[in-house]
Amino acid sequence: MSADAWTSVVTVVTLVSALSLAAWLWLLLARGFFWRTDVRLPAREEPDDWPSVCVVVPARDEAAVLPASLPSLLAQDYPGRAEVFLIDDGSTDGTGGLACELARRHEGLPLTVASPGEPPAGWTGKLWAVRHGIGLARAREPEYLLLTDADIAHAPDSLRALVSAAGTGGFDVVSQMARLRVESVWERLVVPAFVYFFAQLYPFRWIGGGRAGSGRGRATRTAAAAGGCVLLRADAAERARIPDAIRHAVIDDVALARAVKGTGGRVWLGLADRVDSVRPYPRLHDLWRMVSRSAYAQLRHNPLVLAGTVLGLALVYLVPPAAVLVGAATGQGTTAALGAAAWLVMAGTYLPMLRYYRQPLWLAPLLPFTAFLYLLMTVDSAVQHYRGRGAAWKGRTYARPDAVAEEGRAG
Repeated sequence: MSADAWTSVVTVVTLVSALSLAAWLWLLLARGFFWRTDVRLPAREEPDDWPSVCVVVPARDEAAVLPASLPSLLAQDYPGRAEVFLIDDGSTDGTGGLACELARRHEGLPLTVASPGEPPAGWTGKLWAVRHGIGLARAREPEYLLLTDADIAHAPDSLRALVSAAGTGGFDVVSQMARLRVESVWERLVVPAFVYFFAQLYPFRWIGGGRAGSGRGRATRTAAAAGGCVLLRADAAERARIPDAIRHAVIDDVALARAVKGTGGRVWLGLADRVDSVRPYPRLHDLWRMVSRSAYAQLRHNPLVLAGTVLGLALVYLVPPAAVLVGAATGQGTTAALGAAAWLVMAGTYLPMLRYYRQPLWLAPLLPFTAFLYLLMTVDSAVQHYRGRGAAWKGRTYARPDAVAEEGRAG
């Protein structure tokens, strides 16, 4: 490469690194302070008259985690009327029988175990199970529904804290992002970043900003929930036609929040203190499957959005370390300084999430490597989709939402 050509390359890298730094300054200051981890259950007062709650737990082949999660639901210290409905979604590992055995062993809330059969076309298995559970719960006329996954363990006061927060704040949805397990090397590297990226996409402060259509700014249009722990007001579920309106959604928690907010409901989402996932992801393969099964669905199966996402990830996360290396190799101090500044801001915004997960802070500078893994997972999700294996989970593969919509219109 000639000297002029190399100079041009360095100039381009310098300009791109400046753009990356500008992007990080915008993310730091104008993206709802997504990097902060202080959004926890809002101020709450316990009611004099506790509303009734039905807990719906969809479960498919969850015998491995159920002993660590279901007893925590049965042991809820809730002053009002509450009961648990575990919906066995075609398990082959004895999930339903184990749930009944655990209920016999542990005193607490009453448990009903039921099975809805195979989901019809246009439904994901989880939402078909949720529909069946909500149908059974409606016979009890509850004021609230708690939708929680089979791998989620709740502290004894979890339900009363959720209900108190919903009642005090006037929220139709109160959702907590369960603290995921972080024990293996790959979990330490990938899991905190997963929550960090989610918060970057859906800043928690924006989600609780107000009612949709209230004219209180862009924050009111941001909607998301964390499917592991969603307290939903029963009348809000009826208004939003949950889960029928989102029956095809692979990313069902975000779709639920959007549906509720779209009908004028109020949604709150934050990090959990005492709600934990007990599901292990010991290998990179396990985490890869967790992300890639729904990453392309998050991009609405749109190749142009995929291309933009890949370029965006590269600009924001990969350019800073590349600029440092190029600047150091060529003696271009400006290039290296711009890359280092962007990398420093990136690592600084990641520190609160590492603290939340009680992980060593030296992992912060490794975020570009983790982002590169997520970039590959996203591309792999698209590749698997076009091979007909996208959005696959526990033996099921789901169609694109637009295909389901076209099928519905044709019917």
